Amino acid sequence: MTIQKIILFCTIFCLYLPAWAQNTQVRYAIIPENPVPGEPVTVAIDTSGVKDVKTATLSTIKGKKLARALFFKLQSDADNPPVMAAVLAVPNTAEAGFASISIEGAAGVIQEIPLVIRERKFNSETVELNEALTGLRVDPDPQKTKEAERLWAILNTTGTEIYTAGAFTPPVTSTRRTSFFGDRRVYQYSNGKTDTTIHAGIDYGVPTGTPVRACAAGKVILAKPRIVTGNSVVIEHAPGIYSLYYHMSKIVVAEGAMVQAGTLLGESGSTGLATGPHLHWEIRVSGESADPDICIARPLLDKEAILAIINNETTKN
Repeated sequence: MTIQKIILFCTIFCLYLPAWAQNTQVRYAIIPENPVPGEPVTVAIDTSGVKDVKTATLSTIKGKKLARALFFKLQSDADNPPVMAAVLAVPNTAEAGFASISIEGAAGVIQEIPLVIRERKFNSETVELNEALTGLRVDPDPQKTKEAERLWAILNTTGTEIYTAGAFTPPVTSTRRTSFFGDRRVYQYSNGKTDTTIHAGIDYGVPTGTPVRACAAGKVILAKPRIVTGNSVVIEHAPGIYSLYYHMSKIVVAEGAMVQAGTLLGESGSTGLATGPHLHWEIRVSGESADPDICIARPLLDKEAILAIINNETTKN
């Protein structure tokens, strides 16, 4: 046996070993089992006989924590076991390789779930900013800090209401995109300096005044102008799951309003840090940016699929 094979065997052995010490009666579901960076992962557990389920934590095989999510009640009826779920997103900076998700309670780890993060490549782009936009990005401003702190507090809040469980729909009818999720972006400032960042959503290159609609049912948590993102709307769709809409020319919904998929939120524009008319659409899952295209392709809370796995499969270890 080669050294490489020995290392691989030891790696897999060490990854699976913690699960052998857990309660072998615990039943769970994980969708998908082999995610890519930027992909939301749903973890569900049959709580029959299991108490105080708290969090799900994604970590590398070396123990580096990548993401964390709180559990919430998914369903409970006479025909199925009580199930709690948590949804987290693999950071778009995560490296490919072995990882695990720990289901944790008040007394410690309940179950250790192995998985593999698959490799994914992202685009690169350079964005040139004029003097005004350079200042908007780099100049210190207490109001920008206040707005950022409020938004971060919202996106890291896990409620209890599930307003939608289905797949999302695009917020505009246009398919023209000027930036993509996970783009490795270089800002070229007017003073000759540069800065790097990662694009957290999708930019739709649409004319000012294009109708912007809710991607799914939910509650409007934020609807106001912000310095960097311009006229902005944030909608809560499920515990820890939010959609964000930036740079609009007009907002027509109010904070606290309940919306359905397709509800008009406002019109696209170029307010805030924008080099031209467009809509920035972003999805956040337990604080981490998630790929909107994946949220369009499949539901994040597919109860039918979750219950099928939990009811039909024995414990994995």
